[in-house]
Amino acid sequence: MLLFADSQYLYLLLLIPLFLLGYGVLRYLRSRRVKAFGDPALVEALMPSRSRSKGWVRMAIFCLAFAFFVLGLARPRTGARLAERNTKGAEIIVALDVSNSMLAQDYSPNRLERAKLAISRLTDKLQEDRIGLVIFAGTSFVQLPVTTDYVSAKMFLGSIDTSSIPVQGTAIGDAIRLCIKSFSAQSEKSRVIVVISDGENHEDDPVAAAAQAAELGIKVYTIGVGSAEGQPIPVEGGLLRDKEGNIVVTKLDEDTLRAVAKAGGGAYIHAGGEEFGLNPIINDIRKMEDEEFGSVVFEEYDEQYMYFFGIALLLLIVEMLIGERKPRRKLFEV
Repeated sequence: MLLFADSQYLYLLLLIPLFLLGYGVLRYLRSRRVKAFGDPALVEALMPSRSRSKGWVRMAIFCLAFAFFVLGLARPRTGARLAERNTKGAEIIVALDVSNSMLAQDYSPNRLERAKLAISRLTDKLQEDRIGLVIFAGTSFVQLPVTTDYVSAKMFLGSIDTSSIPVQGTAIGDAIRLCIKSFSAQSEKSRVIVVISDGENHEDDPVAAAAQAAELGIKVYTIGVGSAEGQPIPVEGGLLRDKEGNIVVTKLDEDTLRAVAKAGGGAYIHAGGEEFGLNPIINDIRKMEDEEFGSVVFEEYDEQYMYFFGIALLLLIVEMLIGERKPRRKLFEV
Protein backbone atom coordinates (compact mmCIF):
# COMPACT_ATOMS: atom_id res chain seq x y z
CA MET A 1 0.00 0.00 0.00
CA LEU A 2 1.33 3.42 -0.99
CA LEU A 3 1.05 6.15 1.66
CA PHE A 4 1.96 9.82 1.32
CA ALA A 5 3.77 11.54 4.19
CA ASP A 6 3.17 15.07 2.80
CA SER A 7 -0.12 14.61 0.98
CA GLN A 8 -0.84 18.38 0.87
CA TYR A 9 1.48 18.63 -2.17
CA LEU A 10 -0.94 16.47 -4.18
CA TYR A 11 -3.11 19.55 -4.66
CA LEU A 12 -0.45 20.76 -7.14
CA LEU A 13 -1.78 18.12 -9.56
CA LEU A 14 -4.72 20.46 -10.13
CA LEU A 15 -2.31 22.68 -12.12
CA ILE A 16 -2.01 20.10 -14.91
CA PRO A 17 -5.39 20.94 -16.56
CA LEU A 18 -4.37 24.61 -16.38
CA PHE A 19 -1.10 23.82 -18.18
CA LEU A 20 -2.99 22.03 -20.97
CA LEU A 21 -5.58 24.79 -21.22
CA GLY A 22 -2.90 27.48 -21.31
CA TYR A 23 -0.98 25.67 -24.03
CA GLY A 24 -4.16 25.20 -26.06
CA VAL A 25 -4.91 28.94 -25.82
CA LEU A 26 -1.33 29.73 -26.85
CA ARG A 27 -1.63 27.48 -29.93
CA TYR A 28 -4.93 29.12 -30.83
CA LEU A 29 -3.46 32.63 -30.60
CA ARG A 30 -0.49 31.51 -32.69
CA SER A 31 -2.78 30.15 -35.42
CA ARG A 32 -4.66 33.48 -35.49
CA ARG A 33 -1.39 35.35 -36.00
CA VAL A 34 -0.53 33.00 -38.86
CA LYS A 35 -3.89 33.74 -40.51
CA ALA A 36 -3.25 37.45 -40.10
CA PHE A 37 0.16 37.05 -41.73
CA GLY A 38 -1.12 35.31 -44.86
CA ASP A 39 -2.80 32.26 -46.32
CA PRO A 40 -2.36 29.44 -43.73
CA ALA A 41 -1.75 26.80 -46.45
CA LEU A 42 0.98 28.95 -48.00
CA VAL A 43 2.59 29.62 -44.63
CA GLU A 44 2.59 25.89 -43.87
CA ALA A 45 4.20 25.21 -47.23
CA LEU A 46 6.97 27.69 -46.39
CA MET A 47 7.68 25.74 -43.16
CA PRO A 48 7.68 22.06 -44.26
CA SER A 49 9.80 20.89 -41.30
CA ARG A 50 7.46 22.27 -38.62
CA SER A 51 5.46 19.56 -36.83
CA ARG A 52 1.94 20.37 -35.68
CA SER A 53 1.65 17.38 -33.35
CA LYS A 54 5.00 17.40 -31.57
CA GLY A 55 4.02 20.43 -29.52
CA TRP A 56 1.17 18.51 -27.92
CA VAL A 57 3.41 15.46 -27.43
CA ARG A 58 5.98 17.60 -25.61
CA MET A 59 3.26 19.20 -23.49
CA ALA A 60 1.83 15.79 -22.55
CA ILE A 61 5.28 14.53 -21.54
CA PHE A 62 5.90 17.71 -19.51
CA CYS A 63 2.60 17.26 -17.66
CA LEU A 64 3.48 13.64 -16.95
CA ALA A 65 6.89 14.68 -15.64
CA PHE A 66 5.25 17.33 -13.46
CA ALA A 67 2.84 14.72 -12.07
CA PHE A 68 5.71 12.41 -11.07
CA PHE A 69 7.57 15.36 -9.54
CA VAL A 70 4.53 16.26 -7.40
CA LEU A 71 4.12 12.63 -6.33
CA GLY A 72 7.76 12.69 -5.27
CA LEU A 73 7.20 15.85 -3.23
CA ALA A 74 4.33 14.10 -1.43
CA ARG A 75 6.84 11.47 -0.22
CA PRO A 76 5.24 8.13 -1.15
CA ARG A 77 6.13 5.36 1.31
CA THR A 78 5.56 1.62 1.51
CA GLY A 79 6.42 -1.28 3.75
CA ALA A 80 5.04 -0.05 7.08
CA ARG A 81 4.96 -2.60 9.82
CA LEU A 82 3.72 -2.78 13.40
CA ALA A 83 6.36 -2.43 16.08
CA GLU A 84 6.31 -2.07 19.83
CA ARG A 85 7.71 1.15 21.25
CA ASN A 86 8.34 2.11 24.87
CA THR A 87 7.86 5.69 26.05
CA LYS A 88 8.13 7.44 29.40
CA GLY A 89 5.89 10.19 30.71
CA ALA A 90 2.60 11.00 32.39
CA GLU A 91 -1.00 10.46 31.39
CA ILE A 92 -3.08 13.64 31.19
CA ILE A 93 -6.81 13.70 30.54
CA VAL A 94 -8.39 17.08 29.87
CA ALA A 95 -12.08 17.42 30.76
CA LEU A 96 -13.46 20.29 28.70
CA ASP A 97 -16.78 21.97 29.44
CA VAL A 98 -18.81 22.38 26.22
CA SER A 99 -22.04 23.70 27.76
CA ASN A 100 -23.69 26.79 26.29
CA SER A 101 -22.19 28.99 29.01
CA MET A 102 -18.78 28.43 27.34
CA LEU A 103 -19.99 30.64 24.48
CA ALA A 104 -19.73 33.73 26.69
CA GLN A 105 -17.34 36.28 25.24
CA ASP A 106 -15.31 37.39 28.24
CA TYR A 107 -12.44 35.76 26.31
CA SER A 108 -11.81 36.31 22.62
CA PRO A 109 -13.56 34.97 20.60
CA ASN A 110 -15.32 33.04 23.40
CA ARG A 111 -14.52 30.81 26.37
CA LEU A 112 -14.67 27.53 24.45
CA GLU A 113 -12.51 28.55 21.49
CA ARG A 114 -9.96 30.10 23.82
CA ALA A 115 -9.82 26.89 25.87
CA LYS A 116 -9.37 24.79 22.71
CA LEU A 117 -6.46 26.99 21.65
CA ALA A 118 -4.84 26.52 25.06
CA ILE A 119 -5.20 22.72 24.87
CA SER A 120 -3.66 22.78 21.40
CA ARG A 121 -0.67 24.67 22.80
CA LEU A 122 -0.49 22.17 25.64
CA THR A 123 0.01 19.31 23.17
CA ASP A 124 2.89 21.27 21.60
CA LYS A 125 4.70 21.21 24.96
CA LEU A 126 4.25 17.50 25.59
CA GLN A 127 7.11 15.15 24.80
CA GLU A 128 6.35 11.48 25.40
CA ASP A 129 3.36 12.07 27.68
CA ARG A 130 -0.03 10.67 26.80
CA ILE A 131 -3.05 12.92 26.46
CA GLY A 132 -6.76 12.17 26.37
CA LEU A 133 -9.82 14.36 25.99
CA VAL A 134 -13.22 14.14 27.67
CA ILE A 135 -15.97 16.64 26.83
CA PHE A 136 -18.95 17.27 29.07
CA ALA A 137 -22.10 19.30 29.54
CA GLY A 138 -25.15 17.56 31.07
CA THR A 139 -23.36 14.25 30.40
CA SER A 140 -19.83 13.22 29.43
CA PHE A 141 -18.18 11.65 26.39
CA VAL A 142 -14.62 10.43 25.61
CA GLN A 143 -13.63 12.50 22.61
CA LEU A 144 -10.11 11.05 22.43
CA PRO A 145 -8.67 8.05 24.36
CA VAL A 146 -5.20 8.56 25.86
CA THR A 147 -2.60 8.66 23.09
CA THR A 148 0.78 10.05 22.08
CA ASP A 149 -0.58 10.94 18.64
CA TYR A 150 -0.69 14.71 19.13
CA VAL A 151 -1.71 15.34 15.51
CA SER A 152 -4.89 13.31 16.03
CA ALA A 153 -5.46 15.09 19.34
CA LYS A 154 -5.50 18.45 17.57
CA MET A 155 -7.76 17.08 14.83
CA PHE A 156 -10.34 15.82 17.35
CA LEU A 157 -10.03 19.07 19.30
CA GLY A 158 -10.90 21.15 16.25
CA SER A 159 -14.23 19.37 15.77
CA ILE A 160 -15.56 20.23 19.24
CA ASP A 161 -18.39 22.73 19.75
CA THR A 162 -21.34 23.18 22.09
CA SER A 163 -23.44 20.78 19.98
CA SER A 164 -20.97 17.93 20.62
CA ILE A 165 -22.99 16.99 23.73
CA PRO A 166 -26.77 17.06 23.08
CA VAL A 167 -27.72 17.17 26.79
CA GLN A 168 -27.14 20.65 28.20
CA GLY A 169 -26.06 21.33 31.78
CA THR A 170 -22.74 21.10 33.64
CA ALA A 171 -21.95 17.75 35.26
CA ILE A 172 -18.34 18.13 36.42
CA GLY A 173 -18.55 15.11 38.74
CA ASP A 174 -19.66 12.81 35.94
CA ALA A 175 -16.79 14.08 33.76
CA ILE A 176 -14.22 13.37 36.50
CA ARG A 177 -15.56 9.83 37.01
CA LEU A 178 -15.37 9.18 33.27
CA CYS A 179 -11.78 10.46 33.24
CA ILE A 180 -10.91 8.02 36.04
CA LYS A 181 -12.19 5.11 33.91
CA SER A 182 -10.35 6.38 30.80
CA PHE A 183 -6.76 6.01 32.06
CA SER A 184 -4.86 3.09 30.56
CA ALA A 185 -4.23 -0.10 32.53
CA GLN A 186 -0.48 0.57 32.34
CA SER A 187 -0.78 3.84 34.24
CA GLU A 188 -0.53 3.73 38.04
CA LYS A 189 1.40 6.78 39.29
CA SER A 190 1.62 9.83 37.04
CA ARG A 191 -2.04 10.46 36.28
CA VAL A 192 -3.58 13.91 36.01
CA ILE A 193 -7.07 15.24 35.28
CA VAL A 194 -7.38 18.86 34.13
CA VAL A 195 -10.92 20.24 34.32
CA ILE A 196 -11.53 23.38 32.23
CA SER A 197 -14.90 24.92 33.10
CA ASP A 198 -16.70 28.00 34.39
CA GLY A 199 -17.59 25.96 37.47
CA GLU A 200 -21.35 26.39 37.31
CA ASN A 201 -22.16 22.81 38.29
CA HIS A 202 -25.87 21.99 38.23
CA GLU A 203 -26.01 18.19 38.09
CA ASP A 204 -23.94 16.30 40.68
CA ASP A 205 -21.23 16.42 43.38
CA PRO A 206 -17.87 17.15 41.71
CA VAL A 207 -16.02 17.40 45.05
CA ALA A 208 -16.85 13.78 45.92
CA ALA A 209 -15.71 12.67 42.45
CA ALA A 210 -12.40 14.54 42.86
CA ALA A 211 -11.89 12.91 46.27
CA GLN A 212 -12.45 9.51 44.65
CA ALA A 213 -9.77 10.33 42.07
CA ALA A 214 -7.33 11.37 44.80
CA GLU A 215 -7.83 8.05 46.60
CA LEU A 216 -6.71 6.32 43.39
CA GLY A 217 -3.57 8.48 43.16
CA ILE A 218 -4.95 10.77 40.44
CA LYS A 219 -4.40 14.52 40.78
CA VAL A 220 -7.25 16.81 39.76
CA TYR A 221 -6.48 20.35 38.60
CA THR A 222 -9.14 22.89 37.72
CA ILE A 223 -8.92 25.90 35.43
CA GLY A 224 -11.62 28.54 35.87
CA VAL A 225 -12.87 30.12 32.66
CA GLY A 226 -14.85 33.34 32.89
CA SER A 227 -15.29 36.39 35.12
CA ALA A 228 -16.97 36.93 38.45
CA GLU A 229 -19.05 39.76 36.96
CA GLY A 230 -20.53 37.38 34.41
CA GLN A 231 -21.35 37.64 30.72
CA PRO A 232 -24.48 36.98 28.64
CA ILE A 233 -24.55 33.92 26.41
CA PRO A 234 -24.83 34.71 22.69
CA VAL A 235 -27.10 32.41 20.70
CA GLU A 236 -28.46 32.53 17.19
CA GLY A 237 -30.76 35.54 16.99
CA GLY A 238 -29.51 37.36 20.07
CA LEU A 239 -28.79 36.49 23.71
CA LEU A 240 -29.93 33.47 25.73
CA ARG A 241 -32.95 34.23 27.92
CA ASP A 242 -34.73 32.30 30.66
CA LYS A 243 -38.41 31.35 30.68
CA GLU A 244 -39.36 34.78 32.02
CA GLY A 245 -37.54 36.58 29.23
CA ASN A 246 -34.57 37.75 31.31
CA ILE A 247 -31.08 37.63 29.82
CA VAL A 248 -29.07 34.72 31.27
CA VAL A 249 -25.72 35.80 32.72
CA THR A 250 -23.07 33.13 33.33
CA LYS A 251 -20.55 33.77 36.11
CA LEU A 252 -17.36 32.01 37.11
CA ASP A 253 -17.90 29.83 40.20
CA GLU A 254 -14.41 29.81 41.69
CA ASP A 255 -15.52 28.36 45.02
CA THR A 256 -16.66 25.10 43.42
CA LEU A 257 -13.53 24.78 41.30
CA ARG A 258 -11.26 25.48 44.29
CA ALA A 259 -13.07 22.82 46.33
CA VAL A 260 -12.73 20.29 43.51
CA ALA A 261 -8.99 20.98 43.13
CA LYS A 262 -8.43 20.74 46.90
CA ALA A 263 -10.28 17.43 47.14
CA GLY A 264 -8.33 16.12 44.13
CA GLY A 265 -4.91 17.05 45.56
CA GLY A 266 -4.24 19.48 42.72
CA ALA A 267 -4.58 23.24 42.35
CA TYR A 268 -7.05 25.78 41.05
CA ILE A 269 -5.90 28.32 38.44
CA HIS A 270 -7.87 31.18 36.96
CA ALA A 271 -7.44 31.12 33.18
CA GLY A 272 -5.43 34.03 31.89
CA GLY A 273 -2.54 34.94 29.64
CA GLU A 274 -1.50 33.13 26.49
CA GLU A 275 -0.98 29.79 28.27
CA PHE A 276 -4.48 29.97 29.83
CA GLY A 277 -3.12 28.83 33.19
CA LEU A 278 -1.69 25.56 31.86
CA ASN A 279 2.00 26.34 32.46
CA PRO A 280 1.90 25.78 36.26
CA ILE A 281 0.16 22.45 35.68
CA ILE A 282 2.81 21.39 33.13
CA ASN A 283 5.54 22.31 35.62
CA ASP A 284 3.91 20.12 38.29
CA ILE A 285 3.59 17.23 35.83
CA ARG A 286 7.30 17.49 35.00
CA LYS A 287 8.07 16.86 38.69
CA MET A 288 6.14 13.59 38.71
CA GLU A 289 7.82 10.24 38.29
CA ASP A 290 7.72 9.17 34.65
CA GLU A 291 5.95 5.91 33.88
CA GLU A 292 6.98 3.58 31.09
CA PHE A 293 4.32 2.79 28.51
CA GLY A 294 4.40 0.16 25.81
CA SER A 295 2.52 0.90 22.62
CA VAL A 296 2.19 -0.60 19.16
CA VAL A 297 2.97 1.87 16.37
CA PHE A 298 3.55 1.85 12.61
CA GLU A 299 7.18 2.38 11.70
CA GLU A 300 9.95 1.53 9.24
CA TYR A 301 8.52 2.96 6.06
CA ASP A 302 10.46 2.56 2.82
CA GLU A 303 10.74 5.94 1.10
CA GLN A 304 9.92 5.83 -2.63
CA TYR A 305 10.17 9.52 -3.56
CA MET A 306 13.57 9.16 -5.26
CA TYR A 307 12.11 6.88 -7.93
CA PHE A 308 9.38 9.38 -8.76
CA PHE A 309 11.94 12.21 -9.00
CA GLY A 310 14.08 10.00 -11.27
CA ILE A 311 11.17 9.28 -13.62
CA ALA A 312 10.29 13.00 -13.69
CA LEU A 313 13.88 13.91 -14.64
CA LEU A 314 13.97 11.26 -17.37
CA LEU A 315 10.69 12.51 -18.87
CA LEU A 316 11.97 16.12 -18.87
CA ILE A 317 15.10 15.01 -20.77
CA VAL A 318 12.93 13.18 -23.32
CA GLU A 319 10.71 16.27 -23.65
CA MET A 320 13.72 18.48 -24.40
CA LEU A 321 15.14 16.04 -26.96
CA ILE A 322 11.93 15.74 -28.99
CA GLY A 323 12.01 19.27 -30.45
CA GLU A 324 9.25 20.67 -32.65
CA ARG A 325 10.53 19.78 -36.12
CA LYS A 326 9.58 16.79 -38.25
CA PRO A 327 12.28 14.11 -38.66
CA ARG A 328 14.37 14.64 -41.77
CA ARG A 329 14.13 11.00 -42.80
CA LYS A 330 11.29 8.59 -42.44
CA LEU A 331 12.17 5.40 -40.61
CA PHE A 332 11.22 3.00 -43.43
CA GLU A 333 11.89 5.30 -46.37
CA VAL A 334 13.38 3.46 -49.39
